[in-house]
Amino acid sequence: MKQVNNVTEFILLGLTQNAEAQKLLFAVFTLIYFLTMVGNLLTVVTITTSPTLDSPRYFFLSFLSFIDSCCSSAIAPKMLFDLFTEKKTISFSGYMTQLFAGHFFGGVEIFLLVVITMNRQVCDLLVAMAWVGGFLHTLIQMLLIVWLPFCGPNVIDHFICDLFPLLKLSCTDAHIFELFVVTNSGLMCMLIFSFLISSYVLILCSLKTHSMEGPRKALSTCTSHITVVVLFFVPCLFVYLRPMITFPIDKAVSVFYTVVTPMLNPLIYTLRNAEVKNHEEAVEPNNMG
Repeated sequence: MKQVNNVTEFILLGLTQNAEAQKLLFAVFTLIYFLTMVGNLLTVVTITTSPTLDSPRYFFLSFLSFIDSCCSSAIAPKMLFDLFTEKKTISFSGYMTQLFAGHFFGGVEIFLLVVITMNRQVCDLLVAMAWVGGFLHTLIQMLLIVWLPFCGPNVIDHFICDLFPLLKLSCTDAHIFELFVVTNSGLMCMLIFSFLISSYVLILCSLKTHSMEGPRKALSTCTSHITVVVLFFVPCLFVYLRPMITFPIDKAVSVFYTVVTPMLNPLIYTLRNAEVKNHEEAVEPNNMG
């Protein structure tokens, strides 16, 4: 069957149609994006330049911060541009590019959260596996989605390029693709989330029998990691682990895991991590001197 595609661009309705609200959101999200980039890049620089922060945990933490910067940069610039301008359009290829980038970096982060506690000897291999896993996860979806026919309309009631809003515009029966997205994204997130939570419940239970400094550090690390996992996975599960039904809260949830969470991750890790805080405090007086 020959593909029918009369759509060359999409119109994103964005978060709101209120001009004053758009100005306020532009200011807020610009600040969030700035803090996200500064916080994550500072974490990367701090860890990579410090000889005392060379354990596998910090290696993966720096990589996680780098991925958060990439995730935010795949979404935020276009969103900020649309809040600042009246015409909110994006080309068909531009939509597919952001869709690929968003799911690719998100997929890498999903796999990275699984391997973040492994040994340093296999760090490079695990990072490569995270890249490959995220790429394959996204590529499989894109190979199916990109061939769907779009005959019009081209108005998408969202502020980012995502799968379910795009499927609604296809002029063919998209139920099979909907099921695939739920399986490839939603079910995968659910399985990994369940595995991570179960693993950390076992770790926390085992720490109850210890009273040394080591277990206290492990407890702090586990708590930080669990917080990041919950902030990342719960919104994703809400969006992708259900049928293609629209809820009023969908946009707010999307804002949280695409814009807010990348800003919070470095704060959660560094504020609860004494070694990183001590290193940053030691660097500041030296710089001042």
